[in-house]
Amino acid sequence: ALALVLAAVSGQEAQRAGSVRGAVRVERVLVDAYVTTGSGDPIPGLSAADFRVIVEGRPVELESVEWIPAGQPEAVPLPEEPGNAPEEPKTTSAWPPGRVIVVFVQEDFARTPSRQKGLMNMGQHLDRFLTRLLPTDRVAVVSYDSHLKLRRDFTADPREIRTAFFESFSFGEPRPLPPGPFPSLARHFDYAAAKDAASVDKGMTVVARALSKIPGGKAMLYFGWGFQVDHSPAQARDAGEALAALFEARVNVFTLDISIADYHTLETRLMNVAELTGGRYEKTHLFTSGALSRVAKSLGGRYVLVFAKPDGPRGFHPLSVELAGRKGNVAARAYYQD
Repeated sequence: ALALVLAAVSGQEAQRAGSVRGAVRVERVLVDAYVTTGSGDPIPGLSAADFRVIVEGRPVELESVEWIPAGQPEAVPLPEEPGNAPEEPKTTSAWPPGRVIVVFVQEDFARTPSRQKGLMNMGQHLDRFLTRLLPTDRVAVVSYDSHLKLRRDFTADPREIRTAFFESFSFGEPRPLPPGPFPSLARHFDYAAAKDAASVDKGMTVVARALSKIPGGKAMLYFGWGFQVDHSPAQARDAGEALAALFEARVNVFTLDISIADYHTLETRLMNVAELTGGRYEKTHLFTSGALSRVAKSLGGRYVLVFAKPDGPRGFHPLSVELAGRKGNVAARAYYQD
């Protein structure tokens, strides 16, 4: 799957050199990794010695490993000013206060019953996710039917998130949202590009490019049924551009397959996006609450792994992260781009 995406992106870059926004030169590579037990519980307390990182078949040495538990900002707290110690530790306002999460709802413009019922089913179990939110969390909601729509800017209010999720079931056009307080998705959201997004893959790119303006790692909960839905070469290129933008924005995508089916032709692409971006794929039609619970638990903390970029030509580079001598599951992106 990665080879197909890389081929699509390479072909696109040959035609439009330098046009992919995710193609940025980096000296250090940051990888957001979720390390969990089989049931989805986070495994904290790991060090660099507990990880094995392979880039294009060769091991690389980690320079640092930082555990970021839910409820804690990624930025290091600022030192207290002498003689003016605050009651609570201060953090720079340039970083979000905690987890940054986007709920992406994929509607079916054809109203296919297996997809509509599956999405309604997810809505009835949404509290499995909402009840685990913390006051420091910031959650935004976007939806895609014929094009991309921003439903809610980042908020910590579960009621607003729930309302926006169910509003996504209608095809009405929401009004543009005014920029909210930091972090704000609306502040960087390209409404014109969102309206012109002719595929869900293009919609993903619009969201990722807006998120790239906000520092730190992010998670996306994708309630949907597929990518590259018409199997065209153009949508394969759209998917490659989306992966580049997701890399730049440091987004791990957790795909929740809403289709009421034991198998369907688009599920492998949902699996691939989760695997390539360092998320988790879950079928939801049989044990919906369990699927949401596992994803919610997985978001309980993540590691930020840092290593020096190996010498070599620029482009997409296959990457794998696994545990060394320990049991557990590692969800980390399967590539990086320079």
